Amino acid sequence: MIPTVKHRFIELDGIGVFYREAGREDAPVVLLPHGYPCSSYEFRNFMPLMADRWRLIAPDFPGAGYSDTPDDFAYDFDGFTDFLDAFLRRLGVDRFALYLHDFGSQIGLRLAIRRPDQIAALIIQNGDIYEDVLGPKYAPLKEYFRNPTAEGRAKLGEAVNEEGYRDEFLNDVRPELAERIPPDLWKLHWSLTTPRRREIAIDVIAGLRENLDWFPRYQAYLREHQPPTLIVWGPQDGYMPEASARAYLRDLPKAELHLFDGGHWLLETNLQEVAAVTRGFLLRMSPAF
Repeated sequence: MIPTVKHRFIELDGIGVFYREAGREDAPVVLLPHGYPCSSYEFRNFMPLMADRWRLIAPDFPGAGYSDTPDDFAYDFDGFTDFLDAFLRRLGVDRFALYLHDFGSQIGLRLAIRRPDQIAALIIQNGDIYEDVLGPKYAPLKEYFRNPTAEGRAKLGEAVNEEGYRDEFLNDVRPELAERIPPDLWKLHWSLTTPRRREIAIDVIAGLRENLDWFPRYQAYLREHQPPTLIVWGPQDGYMPEASARAYLRDLPKAELHLFDGGHWLLETNLQEVAAVTRGFLLRMSPAF
């Protein structure tokens, strides 16, 4: 039988928070922070495949998915890290594996820097922290980073629409792989993008400029702590090609690397393969939980 995914709402510091959870409450925890322009929805198919052995928890960040969009929240990488920290404390989670994807990888690594002794393992899927190997789709962002004008910011905002979301989800995968990626992804998330959320998204994208300064800190954390790490990667990714995956081996030479025939959204195109290697990895890491 496929384990049930539960859909829950809690109030956290006055914010209505939606999250998905699967697995026994006493099982080892895997935390699943999402990326852009998605929500916990990106893990909907992955969670039931793992929930017989692990407790999987996937929250929607404030301003995303079914969580609230409060006016007084700090919609930046520190703010999202504070949210994850408070969320885990509310659930009483003090030891966990961390799934890192898209900008969730950078938020997750900030959390790991705060809680190094609580990280049992990392699973990294198409999350960039090495500036020298960023893909060609970063070119418009790099141009804005060099010259952060109001006009440049407005140009970034031109991609925050339904067609831009579609491009984010399809990215650079081959046509036969693109057929595995449901339109539900960009249709759902665009339907949840209010005018306020659109402005937040533009702010977060523009804020990637400051986040680049954190890349050496993320790398230093990995070098110093050497957390057990599985890297699962789709090289057909205009933002984070194969070189972005292999760059992690500079700081984590013992990491396990798997390259799949897919792109940025492997859980849509290569779900069974990713789940299989993740299961094997986490089973080997069982003593770390």
